[in-house]
Amino acid sequence: MWRRVLDDDWNIKDAHVVCRQLQCGIAEKAYYLPRSERGMGPVGLRSVQCAGHETQLMLCNTSCPQTVPTGVAEDIGVFCSGSRQIRLVNGTNRCAGRVELYHDGIWGTVCDDNWDLSDANVVCKQLGCGHAIKEFVSAHYGEGSGRIWLDDVNCTGAESDLWACPSRAWGQHNCQHKEDAGVLCSEFLSLRLVDGNGCTGRLEVFYNGTWGSICSNRMSQLTAITVCKHLNCGDSGEIAEDFKYGRGLGPMWLDHIECTEQHTSLWQCQSDPWNPQSCDNRAEETHISCTDREKLRVIGGEDGCSGRVEIWHQGSWGTVCDDSWDVADANVVCRQLGCGSAVSALSEAAFGEGTGPIWLEKVHCKGTELSLWDCPAKPMFGKNCDHKEDAAVNCSGMTETTASPTRADLPRRPATESRRISTPVIFCIILGALLCLVLAIFARQIRSARAQQRGSRLSYDPFSEAVYEEIDYNVMREKQGMTGLSGFLLSIAFLP
Repeated sequence: MWRRVLDDDWNIKDAHVVCRQLQCGIAEKAYYLPRSERGMGPVGLRSVQCAGHETQLMLCNTSCPQTVPTGVAEDIGVFCSGSRQIRLVNGTNRCAGRVELYHDGIWGTVCDDNWDLSDANVVCKQLGCGHAIKEFVSAHYGEGSGRIWLDDVNCTGAESDLWACPSRAWGQHNCQHKEDAGVLCSEFLSLRLVDGNGCTGRLEVFYNGTWGSICSNRMSQLTAITVCKHLNCGDSGEIAEDFKYGRGLGPMWLDHIECTEQHTSLWQCQSDPWNPQSCDNRAEETHISCTDREKLRVIGGEDGCSGRVEIWHQGSWGTVCDDSWDVADANVVCRQLGCGSAVSALSEAAFGEGTGPIWLEKVHCKGTELSLWDCPAKPMFGKNCDHKEDAAVNCSGMTETTASPTRADLPRRPATESRRISTPVIFCIILGALLCLVLAIFARQIRSARAQQRGSRLSYDPFSEAVYEEIDYNVMREKQGMTGLSGFLLSIAFLP
């Protein structure tokens, strides 16, 4: 029977004996348990007094009480050095993410001051994730919470544990969580279908820091189904034979993959060892079409690139709750739809309330995921949301690409964009034409008025035209001798 240990004077020497007996290193902390963690069972030992060198707690001076006074609850605890843990979080895989350490009963982060590839290598090796591909700073995998346990870590790369590296003392730092460190290890694996719609395309795997192809030799339809399940693209699929999704450019990582009905992930299936030249040529690359996939759409906008976000799951369309919905989530939706980047992430049923189930809430994308299914989220089984909280997006409508555009890369709303561009142009043309017409009428009226004025002068002075002719004739012939007359005639000529 397991029994409690009580003590009125529990100290670090006593705790050392416990850690040594459990083969958990040395004691880092001896403490009394808070009321919420105190035991309720019978007492086995009390008033333990160890010298610190004993190999078992029972070898220390102790008392074995027959009874314990009512209300006595000095339950004791210990933290051993072997209780430290390390993990990578928020990276969709245990071999990539923000570095977090479990120490003194609390998970905390590591500051990125002096964080480099040698430090990241120790983390990857400690987790059995190969070697470090890249170290990350400035909370690349999001800001953590709780304590910042280590700062100014300076590993050589040969250490077996991160806490064996030189650093500041535990908990001493000058950082904030916006400086949390992260790593990407070589054993980080990811899977995708490219040049299709997310659930159809050329099969690629991310390994050793590089996306590469998967060969189709000996691949069965059962393996294709496993791929579709792995990608959350439904429970059925087939190998495409027409190679319409193009040829890859990177390494060809895997061949001879064989899955069984018990496998739900491609990583569980047997295959040849990793090899960047697994295929003899690109014609052996795998193309897969998942025929019963989960689908994504936006409803209520003026085109297929804005509206209420809806997903197809378990045979019906449903919505997404707007709790924690932000631009990073919207960016993933827009990219998955081939609609470029997100202009805005909308909430509170901005495009109207949906119907049916609310399939997801508290979606928390980083914004770099290939599809909404890759983002952490909480499945909706309760009643935390209703349809007045349906999430929505407004996308730019243009797919950003540096390669030659394919049909899937083209803007999803050409007709609408052309209408939006041509309407103001037509308006300007009409306005310009009206302005020209008004100016023409105004000029015509001016000419008419001048003609009437000239006509009135002619009727008043019928000899004015003759005066002009006389000036032209006489000025050239008698310029020197008729100065006074010329000045007189010129003044007449310039009368209005």
